[in-house]
Amino acid sequence: MPRYFTTPLSTARLILRRLQPDDATALQRYRARPDVARYQSWETYTMADASTMIAAMAEAEPGVAGTWFQLAIVEQTSGALVGDCGLHCSGEDDRLMELGITLAPEAQGRGYAGEALTAVIAFLFTQLAKHRICAVTDAENTAAIALFRRLGFRQEATFIEHLWFKGRWSSECVFALLRAEWSQPHATGPIN
Repeated sequence: MPRYFTTPLSTARLILRRLQPDDATALQRYRARPDVARYQSWETYTMADASTMIAAMAEAEPGVAGTWFQLAIVEQTSGALVGDCGLHCSGEDDRLMELGITLAPEAQGRGYAGEALTAVIAFLFTQLAKHRICAVTDAENTAAIALFRRLGFRQEATFIEHLWFKGRWSSECVFALLRAEWSQPHATGPIN
């Protein structure tokens, strides 16, 4: 399999790189928090979960049909893991991508999500020549909804109470961005 992700992405404040075994403790620590897991698919997150994901990502590549690829989000100045970004390539058409992001609470509200996703979007459109990127978020996740709008995504749908999620009916918003619609001015920080 060709290696698509060989060089980390860097922004003004962040490095997006492959997850490494040393990331397990920090990854588990923030993903295990109920406030972080609130809109995510997991309820609990153990060290075994973190280690399993890191091991699976060692040989994974972004843009491979039917797979997820998880990137570490690291502060440049401290070297601390502050989050992770998931890239899902559709099993039906490898030109279609879905993305998601998880940040540690101490990294939230600092513009890191926009900065990281701007770099990822540029990578997907320019390096992997993807046609369309979508994001799905809980309709109550107002921070994520605002983020995708700031990044130039259009809201294509709101599915009302269509998913039984964590003991209740949940609504989801779907956002999308086409390569033809994307432009550099949405950047929230310089990308190297």
